[in-house]
Amino acid sequence: MFPLPRSFQGAQALLQEILYIIADNDNRNSHGSRNTSFWSKKQKETSGLPAPYLANFQTFPRPDFPDYLCVMLKETLINAVEAGSKVLVHYFQDKNLQISNKTGVNNLVTEADHASEKAIIDTIKESFPDHFILSEEVGEIVMDSTYKWIIDPIDGTVNYAHGIPICCVSIALEYEGKMVLGAVHNPFMKELFLAERGQGATLNGEQIFVSSQTEVDKACLVTGFPYTYLDQPNGPLEAFGRFVRRGIAVRRLGSAALDLCWVAAGRFDGFYEHLLNAWDSAAGFLIVEEAGGKVTDFSGNPYSPYQPHILATNGKIHDEMLLWINDKKNVQ
Repeated sequence: MFPLPRSFQGAQALLQEILYIIADNDNRNSHGSRNTSFWSKKQKETSGLPAPYLANFQTFPRPDFPDYLCVMLKETLINAVEAGSKVLVHYFQDKNLQISNKTGVNNLVTEADHASEKAIIDTIKESFPDHFILSEEVGEIVMDSTYKWIIDPIDGTVNYAHGIPICCVSIALEYEGKMVLGAVHNPFMKELFLAERGQGATLNGEQIFVSSQTEVDKACLVTGFPYTYLDQPNGPLEAFGRFVRRGIAVRRLGSAALDLCWVAAGRFDGFYEHLLNAWDSAAGFLIVEEAGGKVTDFSGNPYSPYQPHILATNGKIHDEMLLWINDKKNVQ
């Protein structure tokens, strides 16, 4: 459940809180239940995203916390995703795009990353100035809050910098250590993946589910590789080699957030990677779980985005995938 924020800093945020309370009271029917059409209209007006994107991501009745706060959080998530996506579209294939390199080879960052991040953070802070933020480029904006927004302003920057439209904005909301909301938007494919803990996952408003594949040999997998080679036993190349030598289909998209969403949508049967950061996977892993999948580390423990290893599958091939990744599969 979401309690009220500890404080709203600034008159604008306080006024917005009051207006939502008034709207919440004015838009209940005689039985006290919410008139969801009002909130649907409100989100469509403010988000700028096509209406189908918002279907099934309206207001879920929650008796244990204020509805208006849930709506504010979801609306802020949608607006933040839209703000970042507009930046991606604006700079895409710009021949004058400023590109620099971080650590490693091809660990790129562009002016679009910074501009998208600023647009997203500004949107969040407009409604929730006292929330904790973790974002790829600026790092931590530490606040004394049980809410944490985890942001990847462009997941798939190398693709983006080369004009490849397999990239996205990824934003998750963590509350008291649990991921509760997630959104991943690829504006070039016009696909918006959304999830709320306990409420399922959607793609452009339609509920999605993981695949039904039961055999790794027949699966279509996806993976990624770190920018710096991991010289370790059972590393990324070793695991990849085992699948390839077996003839198992393995793809690489170049965006972990989209890899996870495509597992959630049943396009891939499983995804694994040896080195991710929290912003790469925070939204996507919730989307997989809410689509009926399973996400763990390489030891089979419940997944935390604050450790590097991830295995996300449809659940049916999960145990076998763990054997393959850890080189414990007795292949005949």
